[in-house]
Amino acid sequence: MKNYVLLVWHFLDPIYYKFTRLTYIHNEIYKENILRVRLTRYKGKHVTLSDGTQINKNDILVKIHLHNVRLINEMKSVKNNITKGRFIYQHVKKSLPGLESYIQNHSRADEIKGIIGISMLNKGADRLGFEFVAISNPFYKWFKWLAFLPICLLSNNDSIFKMIKNNISSTPKYLFMSKENLLQIYNCESRDEIAKRKC
Repeated sequence: MKNYVLLVWHFLDPIYYKFTRLTYIHNEIYKENILRVRLTRYKGKHVTLSDGTQINKNDILVKIHLHNVRLINEMKSVKNNITKGRFIYQHVKKSLPGLESYIQNHSRADEIKGIIGISMLNKGADRLGFEFVAISNPFYKWFKWLAFLPICLLSNNDSIFKMIKNNISSTPKYLFMSKENLLQIYNCESRDEIAKRKC
């Protein structure tokens, strides 16, 4: 059943991509970038990040989306959920230098305050430089929980009842990273990777 759902999702994904105005990040360093992005105006409450960056309503951020259907297809043979988590972590880590380059070269780079995402997969995200912020609007929070539910069902090997029980306490959260923090961490990684390839 999961394979049929994934097949349908695979065909519908380009339509979703078109209507959500997402952009693929193309990068010479890591050609398999798992992130798709678009500019957005922040509509939530005021947030102060750990480096002092102030995120206010209508500030311009880069919203990041994982290419979920691709990830799930690539993880079909992986049975262990911990291994799946590590797989996603490594993909995101390798993709972030490309995001740093994308922002640096964007025509509105000076206006971009940082990046934002929404995820239920919060373990390890802090090691990548992200900061967690609770979603204050309860209706939006549970809407996002329901939206993530099919993804969890397709990517998880547990039964539907066990999976729902485990995820009730795992509510979606905002993931933020300031532009300065992104550039500081991943510009260095990008330069190191280029140097390795030249050696």
